[in-house]
Amino acid sequence: MRNKHMRVWFIVCVFCIAVVSSGCGQDKATAEPSEVPQPVKPSAPPPIERSPTPATEPEDDVLIASGPLVVEHQLDLIAQREGVVVRLLADTGKRLEAGDLLVQLDDRQNHSDLEATRAKTRSIEAELKSREAGQKVLQADYERAKKMWDAELLPREQLEHAQFKMESEQWEIRRATELLANSKQTERGLELELEKMQIRAPFQGIVARRYVREGQSVVKGDRLFWFTADEPLRLRFTVPEKFANRLQLGRRLPLASPNFPNESHVARLIEISPVVDPASGTIEAMVELVGAPGSLRTGMTANLRIEKMK
Repeated sequence: MRNKHMRVWFIVCVFCIAVVSSGCGQDKATAEPSEVPQPVKPSAPPPIERSPTPATEPEDDVLIASGPLVVEHQLDLIAQREGVVVRLLADTGKRLEAGDLLVQLDDRQNHSDLEATRAKTRSIEAELKSREAGQKVLQADYERAKKMWDAELLPREQLEHAQFKMESEQWEIRRATELLANSKQTERGLELELEKMQIRAPFQGIVARRYVREGQSVVKGDRLFWFTADEPLRLRFTVPEKFANRLQLGRRLPLASPNFPNESHVARLIEISPVVDPASGTIEAMVELVGAPGSLRTGMTANLRIEKMK
């Protein structure tokens, strides 16, 4: 019996030794990885961006304002009456003085109507002069009849008859005077209609574009020319409100075109808005070119240099 117990104990001990040896092998294999991990170096933190403090932000010494060069007088010349173009006296690029003729429309009917009205005016004038002369005769007859009535040499009926004739002629003279005035007004209206058949330059300038040709039939409102003055050249611009102290009426500023860098010009401040645009925080102003324009033309872009006031 004793030998049996010793045999069992021996088997149990062998089993425990085998289990412990197996566990220790696994721990050793786990503790020894195939590659040794390298230590990770910590990355440097990103730089912190700092915005400039508005209070210490330096003010720009030079401000450049840009815009197109414009002129005050620039418009389309349109037909004021319908008609056929019989003469075309101006083309694109032609320089004209105020009052120069550009287009002549067919005005023969207008001339005919005007001559008829002038003839009627002359007829009324002749009739008026005749009645004024007749009125003097009737006035003399009435005064003579009145003297005879006072001397009791003429019946009352004849005195009244002379008076009625004189007063009737006075009313006829008034009617003829009104007819004459009306005829002259009609005559003046036809003269204006005749003038509207001629398109003339409203001011000194240049033909920028032509839209009509000889023989063309036009109606009222048709565009005939684009007419523009070529001076004085002006530039309208805006600046931030913080630069308002640089704007002063009469101040002269350098102006140049990027297309002609070798030319330098001077412009004078002629207009400054009295208010600030609340939407953009800007002030509008305008300058006018001083002196000859040189190579500058209407519509070109120009740069205006605005420095600090000294």
